[in-house]
Amino acid sequence: MKIKNNTTTMDNELNHGLLHEPPSLVATDTKSRFWVESRKLWYIVGPSIFSRIASFSMNVVTQAFAGHLGDVELAAITISTGVIVGFNFGLLLGMASALETLCGQAFGAKRYSMMGIYMQRSWIVLLVCCIVTLPFYIYATPILKLLGQSDEVAELSGVAAIWLIPQHFSFAFLFPVQRFLQSQSKTPILAYVSIVILGLHILISWLFTSVFHFGIVGTVVALDITWWLNFVALFAYTVFGGCPLTWNGFSMQAFAGLWEFVKLSAASGVMLCLENWYYRILILMTAFLKNATIAIDAVSICMNINGWEMMIPLAFFAGVGVRVANELGAGNGKGAKFATIVAILHSAVIGIVFCVLIVVFHNQFALIFTSSKVVLDAVKEMAWLLGFTILLNSIQPVISGVAVGSGWQSWVAYINLGSYYLVGVPVGVIFGLVLHLGVEGIWGGMIFGGTALQTIILGIMTIRCDWENEAQKAVAKYSTLR
Repeated sequence: MKIKNNTTTMDNELNHGLLHEPPSLVATDTKSRFWVESRKLWYIVGPSIFSRIASFSMNVVTQAFAGHLGDVELAAITISTGVIVGFNFGLLLGMASALETLCGQAFGAKRYSMMGIYMQRSWIVLLVCCIVTLPFYIYATPILKLLGQSDEVAELSGVAAIWLIPQHFSFAFLFPVQRFLQSQSKTPILAYVSIVILGLHILISWLFTSVFHFGIVGTVVALDITWWLNFVALFAYTVFGGCPLTWNGFSMQAFAGLWEFVKLSAASGVMLCLENWYYRILILMTAFLKNATIAIDAVSICMNINGWEMMIPLAFFAGVGVRVANELGAGNGKGAKFATIVAILHSAVIGIVFCVLIVVFHNQFALIFTSSKVVLDAVKEMAWLLGFTILLNSIQPVISGVAVGSGWQSWVAYINLGSYYLVGVPVGVIFGLVLHLGVEGIWGGMIFGGTALQTIILGIMTIRCDWENEAQKAVAKYSTLR
């Protein structure tokens, strides 16, 4: 009787999560299949958009408060959060994305007990990685000076980086629990918590800068506090009854099979961090231009707008990764292929809309960050490039999400290395510094030379994929990952 009750509870939760549709929702024609798959996708993507926008907005709020302290403060926060934190953020986020493959396929294969163990393994691996990368924060000032930043900006960035160390360690715990919940479509809790945390972050940032006048230190300490509160809230939900099927408490099994987990995490980390670092290099390269501070401010504003909108395709990255992993884990190759097509169509339409909005409001959007006329004029000249970047990025992350859901991280890491760093960066250097086209040349060269090439290659891989074979490999491979 106990087994029967547990089974009933499990089925109810799965049906509630819309991952295994009841018979009345099983579609037979293409139109019906499209809407059913869209419903499953948006159940993940919708809350993920709110969650990611809220989380990214915390950095935007921090930069907005810093920008009103002064141009140097804005440049320092941009460098410390965009380069120092961004370097480690990309690596840790990528390593945590191994859970999207493992937990997603485990959930599809109904091996629920392994999901909590996978999350604990991820905590261990990411915590070690945080310790190894800590010198980037401690020695931020000399590193930035070596990379060509001015003494004034490098010194202030170094101060901010030291105070951002607590946030650095929060990544090791927050990213895995987010992907653990996301893989079982418990995305509404991610949205609710993120929105509350964003409100707290705005309040704390205002208190620390406008009331207590803590300056740039106050802006980054507010980030430390709110990122840790985010983890505490999600972990409390997980432990206190939110995940009865997938969280069975701490286990010594987390220390078993670590090497296999490390290999997949490393491949995932390299795959995403190469892409994440690519845009950090754009910011660093502006240091070699005339009026570097203005160039950094203008690029940071465009990158913030791009990053803000990027939360939508990144939500599709998460959504299609979960859908593809679930379908492959369940041995359904055709379902994984159809989920890919639906996700690309939805994300592309949204990208077109935002591209048009950027072009129409090219004179206004920079006012969120600054009132400096020279910076506003610089941003205005880059608006067309920002619009194209948003359009291209509406497709590229979705295809990368397919790669994560399918476990292709190692292949994508090589593709990213070649397209971004062997093609994109040299083209950006030639256009921006050799041909003296300025920041637009650097950015345009990196986008047309790197991001577009990577998108084309991944698109060809996805089109030519044998999905049924991938499904068979996923089922067979999962049985060895214990």
